[in-house]
Amino acid sequence: MAKPASSLKVLEVCRVAPLPEAKPSAPALETSLPLTFFDIIWLRFTPIERLFFYEYAHPPSSFFHSLLPKLKHSLSLTLRHFLPLTGNIIWPPHSPKPFIRYVSGNGVSLTVAESNADFNVLSSSNFSEAEESLRFVPDLTVSDEEASIVSLQITLFPNSGFSIGITAHHATMDGKSSTLFIKAWAYICSKLDEPLSDSSLPENLMPFYDRSVIKDSFGVAEIFSNHWSKLGGPNNRSLKFWNPKKTDQGKRTRGTFEFFPSDIQKLKKIAESKLNNKKIHVSTFSVACAYVLECLVKAEQIKEDNLLFVFAVDCRYRLDPSVPPTYFGSCVGGAKAVTETKNLLGNDGFIAVLEALSDALKRFEDDGLCGAETMMTEMETLMKTNLRLFSTAGSPRFEVYGIDFGCGRPKKVEIVSIGETGALSLSESKNGNGGIEIGLVLNKTEMESFAALFHKGLSSSS
Repeated sequence: MAKPASSLKVLEVCRVAPLPEAKPSAPALETSLPLTFFDIIWLRFTPIERLFFYEYAHPPSSFFHSLLPKLKHSLSLTLRHFLPLTGNIIWPPHSPKPFIRYVSGNGVSLTVAESNADFNVLSSSNFSEAEESLRFVPDLTVSDEEASIVSLQITLFPNSGFSIGITAHHATMDGKSSTLFIKAWAYICSKLDEPLSDSSLPENLMPFYDRSVIKDSFGVAEIFSNHWSKLGGPNNRSLKFWNPKKTDQGKRTRGTFEFFPSDIQKLKKIAESKLNNKKIHVSTFSVACAYVLECLVKAEQIKEDNLLFVFAVDCRYRLDPSVPPTYFGSCVGGAKAVTETKNLLGNDGFIAVLEALSDALKRFEDDGLCGAETMMTEMETLMKTNLRLFSTAGSPRFEVYGIDFGCGRPKKVEIVSIGETGALSLSESKNGNGGIEIGLVLNKTEMESFAALFHKGLSSSS
């Protein structure tokens, strides 16, 4: 007998605005925030969707009368520090570049829902249908004229737990910034029951908005804007995303895999023994990605001649002068590693990818952002060649498993949007053991093949 499909009941859709200050303030004013070239390159890319699962073994009455009001109130307090999130991206005819416009008093969209889906299955590392997670993250409101910046969804799984889903526009924040917002919200929520609690944030959670720290001597922001306006143009200022959500994700499988610290050490030893003292920096990130890519190429039986792996590099401390770590926006560059697919099919595929990753990072470190103005055209040229693209989402450095709203650490955190982008997601291990979690979305056959290769390779490594 087929298992009945789970249901999702939307209980409320509201807008949560920043709580007004105690003292009377000036009338609502329209305010704007510029987008830099780091932002504009992502203008029509699909948004970042992340999902946090928390255990909450209490009756629904406790959730609706205690926890939900705290989540809403703390969100309202948090938005005092994140006012641009209440606005929209617009690109009016008089402006050479798109920008964020927000009005004090506006709010962000919050959906409250309830689901009878099995919380323990969803929050485990077992395989699941990729389509299932999509129900717990909200959509952004996007049209030709404007695009919302963030949407939130809180879903109750009665007597088991709840999830918080965030969908964030990539042209307004990268993964580090969206995580900063969630961390700030959790911090304020966890302090609500303390005596004399207020909405202040510690320095490490206070967003920094000053766009003047991003130098753009060559007018790269306008170059990127012009590039977008010519696609589907002329003068195409539409803010709609390139690719809507796929409708066939029910046929695809989501899987989570963990590298234990001992696995990472094994891979590093293998790398060091086979690289023959080559000047290649062997890091946790590089060995994990190299191993996953080797397994993916074999599992998917890739037919393309070449493999292109694009991975994000945080530029905050690479710029001169460096940018504060709490800079809020997109501030990542893309390092590109290219290798022939056949190099990954042999016994030394892991080493071939590792060398390509090292070369890509060295080129990025040497050149910095020189040539940024040609970045979009270079990517277009690469995409026209016979290659298979892989990319990353997230980072173990975000420390998402430390985000506690006052009821414990997350049981699971996943990046839902890899189902649309095809990226592999990275985070620190939920176990706090120094390991790394990898998230993937593949068809069922490929996922089973990948799992077998992944576990066999690590168990046989010596």
